[in-house]
Amino acid sequence: MRDWEPRIDKLTFDRDALAVHRRINRTGAPYPDGSSVKELFERCARNHADAVAVIHRDRALRYRELNQLANALAARLQQEGLKRGETVGVCIDRSPELIVALVAILKCGAAYLPFDPSWPDERVRGLFQVVGGSAAPHTQEAARSWMLSDRVPALAARFPECHHVPVLPVLPVPPSASADASDHHANPDTPVSAEDIAYINFTSGSTGKPKGVPIRHQSIARLVYGATYARLDARTVLLQLAPVTFDAATFEIWGALLHGGTCVLYPSRFVRLSELKHALRTHGVTVLFLTTALFNTVMDEAPDTIQSVETVLTGGEAHSLKHIRRGLDRFGTERLVSVYGPTECTTFATYYPIRELLPDETALPIGLPIQNTRVYVVQDRKLCAPGEVGEVLIAGPGLSPGYLGIPDVTNERFVEYDIDGEVERLYCTGDRAYLREDGNLVFQGRTDDQVKISGYRIELGEISHHLGQHPAVKQNFVTVSQDVAGEKALLAFVVSEGEGCSPTAIRDFLKERLPGYMIPSSVYLCESLPLSATGKVDRKALLGVHHPSGALSS
Repeated sequence: MRDWEPRIDKLTFDRDALAVHRRINRTGAPYPDGSSVKELFERCARNHADAVAVIHRDRALRYRELNQLANALAARLQQEGLKRGETVGVCIDRSPELIVALVAILKCGAAYLPFDPSWPDERVRGLFQVVGGSAAPHTQEAARSWMLSDRVPALAARFPECHHVPVLPVLPVPPSASADASDHHANPDTPVSAEDIAYINFTSGSTGKPKGVPIRHQSIARLVYGATYARLDARTVLLQLAPVTFDAATFEIWGALLHGGTCVLYPSRFVRLSELKHALRTHGVTVLFLTTALFNTVMDEAPDTIQSVETVLTGGEAHSLKHIRRGLDRFGTERLVSVYGPTECTTFATYYPIRELLPDETALPIGLPIQNTRVYVVQDRKLCAPGEVGEVLIAGPGLSPGYLGIPDVTNERFVEYDIDGEVERLYCTGDRAYLREDGNLVFQGRTDDQVKISGYRIELGEISHHLGQHPAVKQNFVTVSQDVAGEKALLAFVVSEGEGCSPTAIRDFLKERLPGYMIPSSVYLCESLPLSATGKVDRKALLGVHHPSGALSS
């Protein structure tokens, strides 16, 4: 049940605007919308039992083995008391154990909540408080939370007060995972619906608290079946490179495992281009997703790293045309695809096969909606005609049911519009764009202060909120800089009062409250924050005075 009441507004439009939106939104395609990920994976395990499902370094699991191990873990979780509709926090390094855990949790009808052990204690506690306060979809009671980890003693020591959140160990996958008949565990008979929640990602929130985004099983199926942006089938070999806390991992894992393909786990925590090249070539990876920043690094330092890959998807923030041009020159017109999509819409919402760059092009289009997805450009409750800039609104089965525990924000961002007699539920992205005459969307920035850096979505307001909690910070302003290579960095400008307000002290303060990717790379101490004629902080003046020298850089 929804804990919010949608408003239904009518969109006005002219016929040209309606016609182009109808044309680009003819994206309906058959997909298993009535099946859960549990059913779809078990079907693959049955039909592709001897195919390799997961590779990690020198270890490989076939579908039969992966299914057996997941069944065994699911049985253990259910014996411990895990029930359908509950949530399991997952803190496991990229490994076969991680994949076994995710499959097992879904087999129990529970949802997985990935989190990183490097996140501050306060943030991790906050995640479980939010989840613990939400109602399970099949009961009127708050959902119980669990933790499953490969570092149980460390987590138990960090959260001794969380006795109501059981912390369970994930068992190591043996070097030879073949199971004999005595080890056989049948698929759990737990009923799991396509409408059930499969996982929860937390994104940055402007109030200082991250927002929990639950995603349904059906939404994962919509993402990976009938894909228009890449070939996904039993021959697909996908590299799992993104942190599992990042929604790109949804595509990397289930894009392979729901088709009988192979999911290759990148062997290290941090990316080295030489190791990336070796993994791609050794295992014959066919589809690869790179954040915009990593794609730029590859093109600058070692473009032959991705030479062997059939399709390279890239996205997460606005592209550098210089780097895209290098990619076209190097790989031709059939290899690169730009993808775009918020977490709330299950990873990808639009795609743009990069065939050429027009001479007068100033921004790479984010493209057309992917299968079973609809996109609208709206300004002041009016559908925009080609060339008119408006907010991007997304519809379709990829949408989250709404944020956990914050119905007011859900009601603000998830809306219902009557469009020429048809009611659509839409997510308001906060991204601005216009439609070209051919229907492709061109990104034009944000309507708020949300940015993407290295693929991570960050609301500058959340960083500013925590800066404001420092006892010696009087005023602050957080922004983003971009160098000539197109790389972005977070900057913080601080007006201090009292003692203890050095750049080092501020960064140490934030490290106790925020993940590493949200810590400003440079902190500047200012006597005041200059204002523009409109009364807003004059970002240009601040950068002109303080950047690029005089800061503490990471």
